[in-house]
Amino acid sequence: MNLLDENIPLEQRDILEARGIRCRSVGPDIAKLGIGDDNLVALLHRLKQPTFFTRDQHFFKPRLVHASYGLVWLDVAPEEAAFFIRRFLVHPRFKTKLSRRGLVARVHHDGVHFWQRNRRALEFAAWPGA
Repeated sequence: MNLLDENIPLEQRDILEARGIRCRSVGPDIAKLGIGDDNLVALLHRLKQPTFFTRDQHFFKPRLVHASYGLVWLDVAPEEAAFFIRRFLVHPRFKTKLSRRGLVARVHHDGVHFWQRNRRALEFAAWPGA
């Protein structure tokens, strides 16, 4: 499941769904608006293999790596969220649910920095063709 934080504009969700990428959003679909970050992480533990996309930098911490979900900080402008979510989801390194679990990532214009379960070092994946 692709779960969008409430800080990702709903029109970005509409763009994703128009391109065939199914998403759910915090607020309208799951939980309620204003859910605290600790409660949000607890919610991720209860959902089935979610990849959570947010614009909140404070989710980019190696201690949040967990085998049952993926966290993705979109370090881009709000109006670029759909473009970079799609770019991340089709990246050869991250295109399957399995490859996104146990991951905390920062998506930005240059590529993806990420921590992965059972690895200590921050890793980097460039965008294909870059």
